Amino acid sequence: MDLIRQQSAPVYEALEAFKRKRVVPFDVPGHKRGRGNPELVQLLGEKCVSLDVNSMKPLDNLGHPISVIKEAEELTADAFGAAHAFLMVNGTTSAVQSMILSVCKAGDKIILPRNIHKSVINAMVLCGAIPVYAEAKVNTGIGIAMGVSLDEMERAMDENPDAVAVFINNPTYYGVCSNLKAITELAHERGMRVLVDEAHGTHLYFGTGLPISAMAAGADLAAVSMHKSGGSLTQSSILLCGPDFDSEYVRQIINLTQTTSASYLLISSLDISRRNLALRGKESFAKVSRMAEYARNEINAIGGYYAYGAELIDGDSVYDFDVTKLSVYTRGIGLTGIEIYDLLRDEYDIQIEFGDIGNILAYISIGDRIQDIERLVGALEDIKRNYQKEDADQFCGDFIKPEVVLSPQEAFYSVKESLDLDDTEGKICGELVMCYPPGIPILTPGERIDRDIINYIKYAKEKGCSLQGTLDPLVEKISVIK
Repeated sequence: MDLIRQQSAPVYEALEAFKRKRVVPFDVPGHKRGRGNPELVQLLGEKCVSLDVNSMKPLDNLGHPISVIKEAEELTADAFGAAHAFLMVNGTTSAVQSMILSVCKAGDKIILPRNIHKSVINAMVLCGAIPVYAEAKVNTGIGIAMGVSLDEMERAMDENPDAVAVFINNPTYYGVCSNLKAITELAHERGMRVLVDEAHGTHLYFGTGLPISAMAAGADLAAVSMHKSGGSLTQSSILLCGPDFDSEYVRQIINLTQTTSASYLLISSLDISRRNLALRGKESFAKVSRMAEYARNEINAIGGYYAYGAELIDGDSVYDFDVTKLSVYTRGIGLTGIEIYDLLRDEYDIQIEFGDIGNILAYISIGDRIQDIERLVGALEDIKRNYQKEDADQFCGDFIKPEVVLSPQEAFYSVKESLDLDDTEGKICGELVMCYPPGIPILTPGERIDRDIINYIKYAKEKGCSLQGTLDPLVEKISVIK
């Protein structure tokens, strides 16, 4: 990485120069630097709204960059050790879908774990790819899926030699990492592309003592949520490209779905955040790791909770662990993760990332302070003292492995009917059913519904999980193939 060049932020600098010129706007957006919407200015501030501008020659164009955005992408590629980088303003959802659409056509097989984000399933609906699931082991003690073992991934590749790609999470939402480098080598030996969802892995490129990043492992494409652990604005992301992939073709794929009205607030936030990480990321993420480890020790000292970490590493399904992730198993005090989530928000004014049936995730990043950690630990201790219940048997959705009957595309576009949840047993699902966050599907289009799945959906609803993806907002009915 060229630290001299990394001191530049070309898009940010171009915006500052543009603002000084006091250009009279006869283009969009219609609020005209905020003059047409004073309430918006009052909410966001004059400087923010004045920089919400349209593409123009001095500011380049995200769809076909030739100047400052092109330079910003080159700096991003340098900072992340990639051959090319694309600035993305439709979120990492768009980056994930662009990866899959760049590799898969209708009928192509893609090998992937079941605990993928909904954006992956939606990409397969769009392009007609066929999922081949490699089984991720489940840790029944904490009720979550781990990574995919090397043996399991090799089995899936050997049984499906015609697969065009392998898709892997690095890390999972909970911090678990598979043996990405070895999986990448196995896939490349068989002529398969390697696509990596690094929505929660920006820091892997800059921290020390952390799991290997996708680009360092030799992956072909990686989708990175800069806005999660990297400090940029929500919805801004990057797509990284390895040396053996046609980046101009990827650009064409991105332009199929990405907006032609790209937000310069998002683009400049990526530019500034990349510079910040390149210059200060190592020390910043060392601090994040220390804070997360301190929080783990303090939470475990309370008793009842289990804040898990690197001790899960077994060299197999947990090849490595991202210690910046503060994932906590809560069933030891008799409460589900979603119950803890609600209590923290409603009673203690603490907003964590998510709660599920058995766990919570408190996202620790470069913007956190030790006093915030202390407040979280104190609240969890208070919750145990005031709300602890007898532990009940855990019902974990990650134990459920639906039968794939149709491709997601075929099922999604089939003629469907809406049935009461209890009447769907044995039917083929025609839509997504998922808890959000984290956005991992319980059911995807084309999977057969069984009684375990029905019971799990009922249980998740009863515990207050936010179920999404269905036509019926209450998830009392599910669309199935007629």
